[in-house]
Amino acid sequence: MLQGTRREARERALELLYEAEAKGLAPADVLVGLPITPDPFAVALVTGVDERLAELDALIERLARDWTVERMPWVDRSILRLAAFELVARPDVPTGAILSEAVELAKRFSTEEAGRFVNGLLSNLAREVRPDSAG
Repeated sequence: MLQGTRREARERALELLYEAEAKGLAPADVLVGLPITPDPFAVALVTGVDERLAELDALIERLARDWTVERMPWVDRSILRLAAFELVARPDVPTGAILSEAVELAKRFSTEEAGRFVNGLLSNLAREVRPDSAG
């Protein structure tokens, strides 16, 4: 049950981050404008990404060879930010769950190639920020 709930919360967080990008708003501003507050885990993810956006983008850009964050498709960028936040700031969430969920989101909402790109980048990030659990 928790897995399904977290999966749904990640998907909702991705939608909200994507909406923020599309509207040129801060993710926190999108949350404030919602008529119904999303799942607490989704709120924590969106808020966390918003609060640490510059740090997350710097990590992503450093690991994305020959890619700037701005050049990435919106959905891929949002997935990477979401998963990078979890890797950096949510030690309660297993590394494997973060990686597999991010790859699944990329395959579902972007392309097969995006799934491979997301997996490679996040695996490198996990080895860096979670050396004991990245395998």
